[in-house]
Amino acid sequence: MKLFTKEPNFEFMKKRYWAFGISVLVIIAGLISFYTMGFNLGIDFTGGTMVEVSFKDATSENELRKILGNVGLEKSVIQSVEGGQTKFFIKTMNISEEELSEDEALEALAKSANTIREAFIDARDKVEADAGKKDLNNISETAISNILVAGGIDSESAANTAKTILEMRKDDARGLIGQFEDLDTKGLKNNVISILKDKTYLGHFTFLSVESVGPQVGHDLRKKAMLATFWALLGMLIYIGFRFKFIYGLAAVITLFHDVLVCLTAILFFQIEISLSVVAALLTIVGYSLNDTIVIFDRVRDNVKLMRKDSAAMILDRSINQTLSRTIVTSGTTLLTVLALFFFGGEVIHSFSFTLIVGIIVGTYSSIFQSCSWLKIWEKSFLGRKKYEK
Repeated sequence: MKLFTKEPNFEFMKKRYWAFGISVLVIIAGLISFYTMGFNLGIDFTGGTMVEVSFKDATSENELRKILGNVGLEKSVIQSVEGGQTKFFIKTMNISEEELSEDEALEALAKSANTIREAFIDARDKVEADAGKKDLNNISETAISNILVAGGIDSESAANTAKTILEMRKDDARGLIGQFEDLDTKGLKNNVISILKDKTYLGHFTFLSVESVGPQVGHDLRKKAMLATFWALLGMLIYIGFRFKFIYGLAAVITLFHDVLVCLTAILFFQIEISLSVVAALLTIVGYSLNDTIVIFDRVRDNVKLMRKDSAAMILDRSINQTLSRTIVTSGTTLLTVLALFFFGGEVIHSFSFTLIVGIIVGTYSSIFQSCSWLKIWEKSFLGRKKYEK
């Protein structure tokens, strides 16, 4: 598919120093952000407990922090999900490796999740719990089935009812059942509802997910993430050097390194939480940007042979213009897909999709203005001529 009726003739190489200047300013801004704000590391790298909690009624981060302050967790990171007032992520502080062993740290982290749960139990729910009732919005499918069987319901019906209740919780936007009358809409029998009313209560909150990572695991993941990025860049250098020339590989690796730094700058500026999914996105960007760079380099290699009397700038501009339609179409369609993930994929993949959006834009820009610009700087080496024009 071609976007241009005839081959364009943009002079990209004349703008290379502007491109270098913009990239340098962005990276410097990233360094300043790093020393002033630092990365917002997720529990994958710091260790800690991440809880996603949903409330029946609207609340605020300040109210939650006040409640957590009563149990010594006022330093927890609290973040609303999609800007709402019913769902929140709560991340506890990591536990130092010098204080506890890994097993002891994990046990302490599990206890912190229980502490958060107990802190959110209000007076009404506490009365119900002290009376021996179970929270229908938090107990498992098996526990619901056992309650019904103990009330005289046959095991098959109890299992089906428990499954229905779990599905009701999942289908609700808040992840919980608001009132017992809602059970009537699912066709549950009156005796089943009576047993549930007698043996359970509907808590005003529920834990949608709980994730704990020990400090040693977090340390190991940080190390492995950096090594994965390093080996990926080294592998790219070897591959490009083998397929083309070493000078091509060096230009590609500098470009990829540039892409990672610019993406990290965006992550720092917007304080995107760095998790394993973000690292995966960064590695995906490395591969994506390299693919576009290889297409241009392949055309450069051919044009070096065909345009023996032309200057390096003319060869590079011609190669970029020849692949420009392909670059725009590929990047544009990929970007549309990632934008759909960002806006409609939910909070869980928000960081991942944001990183990809930045990476696709930066990768497209760098393939044109960075990789080829470095070849222009080293034109004698990549042209292989004793005499060359500037």
